[in-house]
Amino acid sequence: MNYGFIKVCAATPEIKVADVQFNTRQIIKAIKQSAENGSQLTVFPELCICGYTCGDLFNQPALLSACENALGEIARATEGCATLVLVGAPLAVGNRLYNCAVAVSNGRILGAVPKTFIPDYGEFYERRHFSPALSEDGIEIISLCGQNEVYFGTQLIFRAEELPDFAVAAEICEDLWAPQSPSVTHTQAGANIIVNLSCSDEVAGKAEYRRNLVKTQSAKLVCGYVYCDAGDGESTTDMVFAGHNIICENGAVLAESKLFENGLVYSEIDVAFLASERRRISSGYYGEQVDYFCVPFNTETENVSLTRAFSKTPFIPEEGAGLEERTELILSIQSKGLEKRLKHTNSKTAVIGVSGGLDSALALLVVCRAFKALGKDVKDIIAVTMPAFGTTAKTKSNSIKLIKALGATPVTVPVGNTVLKHFKDIGHKPDDKNVTYENAQARMRTLVLMDIANDNNGLVIGTGDLSELALGWATYNGDHMSMYGVNASVPKTLVKHLIGHEAKKLGGKCGSVLKDILNTEISPELLPPDENGNISQKTEDLVGPYILHDFFLYYAVRRGYEPSKMQYIAEYAFKGVYDAETIKKWLKSFYSRFFAQQFKRSCMPDGVKVGSVSLSPRGDWRMPSDAIVRLWLDDIQ
Repeated sequence: MNYGFIKVCAATPEIKVADVQFNTRQIIKAIKQSAENGSQLTVFPELCICGYTCGDLFNQPALLSACENALGEIARATEGCATLVLVGAPLAVGNRLYNCAVAVSNGRILGAVPKTFIPDYGEFYERRHFSPALSEDGIEIISLCGQNEVYFGTQLIFRAEELPDFAVAAEICEDLWAPQSPSVTHTQAGANIIVNLSCSDEVAGKAEYRRNLVKTQSAKLVCGYVYCDAGDGESTTDMVFAGHNIICENGAVLAESKLFENGLVYSEIDVAFLASERRRISSGYYGEQVDYFCVPFNTETENVSLTRAFSKTPFIPEEGAGLEERTELILSIQSKGLEKRLKHTNSKTAVIGVSGGLDSALALLVVCRAFKALGKDVKDIIAVTMPAFGTTAKTKSNSIKLIKALGATPVTVPVGNTVLKHFKDIGHKPDDKNVTYENAQARMRTLVLMDIANDNNGLVIGTGDLSELALGWATYNGDHMSMYGVNASVPKTLVKHLIGHEAKKLGGKCGSVLKDILNTEISPELLPPDENGNISQKTEDLVGPYILHDFFLYYAVRRGYEPSKMQYIAEYAFKGVYDAETIKKWLKSFYSRFFAQQFKRSCMPDGVKVGSVSLSPRGDWRMPSDAIVRLWLDDIQ
């Protein structure tokens, strides 16, 4: 099973202008190399059989005849190769000459797609030789290389019989730059992968523009995009070509070649995800159109060996020049959401429970940002520490240090004795450290915060994060409840990243205590410390590593992966970190908890969305609280 991954290749071979025999050998060599590496789709540059820069040689029958013969030779070379090949060639059809992408597979020519937009400006003068494809021409059947039935036209989709989501359509170079690119209607007609056979000359600044264009087109059309560019070997009489190959999926660059280095670039496009994403967005955008013709071909459907990157932390912004900007944006979104709520409720204060852990630290930082933006005194932030049976000296100390460093007003309300009185009232024995023992503390703390807020015209700020909501790792009507949850769509791995960012930015005493909080075991601290006064109740020992759960959450909710596919990519992404059995154990736990705990998400407080995943019942995620998990657990098995 390939889980919907299609291995694709953008191949830029060395060519010689007008030396069709040499170019054909190079193309066939690249096809075989690509197939040996498991590629199911191989794309070559525009007019690569003869060279894009042939000029008036395109008017020579000898060149055109040689190109047609070469197509036959290339087609025969694909026999036994489980890869769909698209190669650039000039084709004379009737009284016109077309710049075409020719599809070949398993020894046969499947079809030819002519270029729609023919550039005739600047250094380009293609109209001197080539005619544009006209949409009203429809699909023709032509004879080519001894085959009497070869489909010709722009409205062709090449679809794998074994995997219908593997559906490919072609456009050529300038087609991408045009206002109404053919790829728009290609994808509306059901193509999940667009290939572009290109010969784009290189000038200063063009590579970045080209990359952004391909990324944007793949994002806008929710498709995979394989852009294959001509390189070394084209004429340099007036231009130079860099072989800038780009493979994108839904706005993300999966692979990219270095400029001026001919060769083969590979990656894997997830066509199952693309099909699912289109259904999620709107079935009205994408659907079969009667004026398109699907040409079937055969391919292998074995497991695809992955080479593309899967981040272990998909919620954390990627490293690079925009990392700090993205991080600041996330913090600003959180604070802006709170600013609006504070103004709307005319709240004088904000009340927040500070535990010395990650979530409350981030929430307090966000509240401080909101107060400063509103011109409010941070002393009106009432930061409450509520030590109970599991509170350690370290977390209590860090709570106070952080509150004071940020300038908020510290308030300490020990809740242990109140909880013991509550145990007596309900007949619970304090030695019985069951779920009641733990949850009574959490609910008592929420009661304290709510009443302090009422007493001070305040708003209780929730600290729980997205990972806890996914796993249900919160006490119902305890830390589960607040008046506004600033971390509601921030997963635990991102919480850590944001605190690290703030620690570095703020520095001093504040930065120091934030770093110490980052190095503290994640714990609800509801069970007594060990004999040395250290945290005994470690969350990740109980529910599993958050780095795995956040990985599962992203691919389950954002990309809709089935559990078996998630296991497959998790083993690939976490190779050398977690073994297959460990991943399976926590994957089963994730799904079991995710389904069982939906009732807590169905009534979660308001909270701002910061990224592509939210579990708010008013926003992104609507799920019945009594849905059955059996199908998902069976798939894991």
